[in-house]
Amino acid sequence: MQSLAQGNVLNTSPAPEDGVSNLVLLTGATGYVGGRLLPLLVEDGWRVRCLARRPEHLRPRVPAGVEVVQGDLLDAASLSAAMRGVQAAFYLVHSMGATGDFETQDRLAADNFAAAARAAGVQRIIYLGGLGEDQPELSAHLRSRHEVGQRLRAHGVPVIEFRASIIIGSGSLSFEMIRALVERLPVMLTPRWVNVAAQPIAIGDVLAYLRA
Repeated sequence: MQSLAQGNVLNTSPAPEDGVSNLVLLTGATGYVGGRLLPLLVEDGWRVRCLARRPEHLRPRVPAGVEVVQGDLLDAASLSAAMRGVQAAFYLVHSMGATGDFETQDRLAADNFAAAARAAGVQRIIYLGGLGEDQPELSAHLRSRHEVGQRLRAHGVPVIEFRASIIIGSGSLSFEMIRALVERLPVMLTPRWVNVAAQPIAIGDVLAYLRA
């Protein structure tokens, strides 16, 4: 699925169903989107387990009752315990900015995550990817985002993939970068690629889709 740039089209969230595990696994809880999604999931009545490479850094920042477990997406053996009893798992991570070949790391992380989800009987993976058409000139970043979605789906667990372009909201990297440029540079010569049309989406709308 692709994101819509306008709306508050989703303003309700489904409550956990009776007789069904209401435990969800959240990756990326230290990130911009995941950190804002976490309290909303708790508000909706879900039990939330966060996966973190350094749990000691995340635990002081999570709401009461949220479980934080240690795990690394690049270490398949560390994921089985984190997936146990989980109904749905949010995949909100990527390897951009990591040392080494980020595309290779993205592939390994997605395969490990999806395989562990299947082994644990997880019913659904929710993935936030990047908006863009599949074409030869696609950037390495978007190409990797699309491939992650493909690899998550390849393991047999149902996947909902949201593809979002620039996410607009105070504190987001895209927003702060644009604001800094506007505040400091009254006139700017820009490269040709800035003429490429984008379909931005507000952080509130992204969170509404993920909650639903």
